[in-house]
Amino acid sequence: MSKAAETSVALNIAVLTISDSRHSGNDTSGDYLATSAQEAGHRCVQRMICPDDIYRIRNVISQWVVDDGIQVILSNGSTGHGKSAARAIVPLLDNQIAGFGELFRHLSFLEIGSSSLQSDAFAGSANGTLIFCMPGSTGACRTAWEGILRDQLDSSHRPCNFGSGFRSSK
Repeated sequence: MSKAAETSVALNIAVLTISDSRHSGNDTSGDYLATSAQEAGHRCVQRMICPDDIYRIRNVISQWVVDDGIQVILSNGSTGHGKSAARAIVPLLDNQIAGFGELFRHLSFLEIGSSSLQSDAFAGSANGTLIFCMPGSTGACRTAWEGILRDQLDSSHRPCNFGSGFRSSK
């Protein structure tokens, strides 16, 4: 067995779409994140669309961070200037991962220019659960997944990653 195969960890991932207009028939960003995670060898164990309301968002995130079956939350939507995701989720975080937002905006700037400034993409952890919050467009989710998350959730990615901090299930 190769070293990569020995250390590969399938993570339990929950996908949250924050939107007042998305539903199961048009949630292309949630579809993209769930499919990409599964194609990378992870399990999408929860999926939800939540209205853009700070208390409803907090309720979902709070339930998921105490669920031993969820190791990572991928949230999309409501990260634009003045939107609810940061106001709802940041107070719940034990630690922030400042580099995620910085790197996302850099990658986004290369694609869409100065409009990337309006993204409040962020990440952190709460109760041992990793939480990554990105804009709601499918393009932005693709940028975050392909440019950051795919590698950082891969326990065999070197020199470091977030995935190796977990066993096969929480």
